[in-house]
Amino acid sequence: MALAEEALRKQLGKYKFRDLTIEELKNVNKTYPNFTFSMNTYSNSYNIPIRLWILDSHPFAPPICFLKPTANMGISVGKHVDAHGRIYLPYLQNWSHPKSTVIGLIKEMIAKFEEELPLYSLSSSDAARQSELLSYIAKITEGETGMKSKSKIGRDKNQGCFNKITVVGAGDLGIACVLAIAAKGAADKVVLLDLSEGAAKGGTMDLEIFTLPNVEISKDFSASADSKVVVLTVNSLGNAQTYLDVVQSNVDLFRGVIPAISHYSQNTVLLVASHPVEVMTYVSWKLSAFPKSRVIGVGANLDTERFQFILTNLLKEEVLAKDAWIIGEQGEDKVPSWTSGNSVANQTEAMTACNSRDKVANRAMEVLKGKGQRSWSVGLSVADLTDSILKDKRKVHSVSTLAKGCCNINSEVFLSLPCILGTSGVIEMVKLEEDPLVREKLQSSAGSIHDLQQQLKLISIET
Repeated sequence: MALAEEALRKQLGKYKFRDLTIEELKNVNKTYPNFTFSMNTYSNSYNIPIRLWILDSHPFAPPICFLKPTANMGISVGKHVDAHGRIYLPYLQNWSHPKSTVIGLIKEMIAKFEEELPLYSLSSSDAARQSELLSYIAKITEGETGMKSKSKIGRDKNQGCFNKITVVGAGDLGIACVLAIAAKGAADKVVLLDLSEGAAKGGTMDLEIFTLPNVEISKDFSASADSKVVVLTVNSLGNAQTYLDVVQSNVDLFRGVIPAISHYSQNTVLLVASHPVEVMTYVSWKLSAFPKSRVIGVGANLDTERFQFILTNLLKEEVLAKDAWIIGEQGEDKVPSWTSGNSVANQTEAMTACNSRDKVANRAMEVLKGKGQRSWSVGLSVADLTDSILKDKRKVHSVSTLAKGCCNINSEVFLSLPCILGTSGVIEMVKLEEDPLVREKLQSSAGSIHDLQQQLKLISIET
């Protein structure tokens, strides 16, 4: 035993409490003489099969990640894996080039899956039932060709007239949009895409408890496939210190969202409600590479509807209200404008009519200033816009659209302007009445927005 003990001491040379360990093992040997000891290196490593899909927008968009279980493996649904094997990690949610890499992603997978194994061994009877799930996973991970085929099948099934809307972001605004759109009844299906990390639930839990017809809640971008309209309400909740940092956080978030959304719904209209709406609409346009007509912001639609209501119902100026619009930048820098002027006999009468109109507009603007933009109010405005798009109403709305070329604006910025909306987004911009003061304010807003955009770290979308 002395030789064996000496050998054991050498083998346990790196143990912090070698002598105590040896005494413990000696006692084991006395009680159980047939117990044998050997030295080896312990490793808790597991071979977890995964599949990563690198999108054509890589490295600005994160890979789409799935488990690839064999027939004798079951998926352990948890905060990082759903029932279909889709992988959700903070690293994917916060993906930002060049900081984020595939190697870094794999390292986080190793760390997270060591904490919570995503797979387990199946019994022979369970293995048979696993085959159906594996078949489903294979279909949704066949690559772009398979995804397009799946989309086509979906369209054929619904004979090309299935009106589906996806709302991205499950915060107060996102849920308000879902409720308003569902109440409007224009969509056959509304998908709420919840991007919160893991299995965390906010208001989505209430939507699951009190289920609404034709409303689906999902964490999987593929659930948005073939949406006619995608409403973006998501905002980053990072610890930003400055306004620029806040906007940059949203830009970083959109890098992972927009490419995935545009991948699954290549013909959709993007409707942006995230803040600041002008900048985030611009970011969405650049990241999606969609035509400018199919990327719009909610802009001043809510303010315009309120402005027209105040003129008609409170100030009894129904004739003026028909041509009244709120345009420009959302917030304090918005400005009233008109799409046509009254016909007058001479310049003096024209000046008098203009002064009278301006006084009425100023009164209406004072009333408008007291109205905040609560989530449910914006949700109603979003539902109004989606209704016009899905039903091809050709109705005029003041929405954020590319303003380059309007009012001598030469930069790529989005501002609220009256536009005719239809199934393809902006059909036509309505011409505004010439007004030097309005033009000056729009140019000023365009300049400040462009300056902010130039400071953002968004490679390949510089103007």
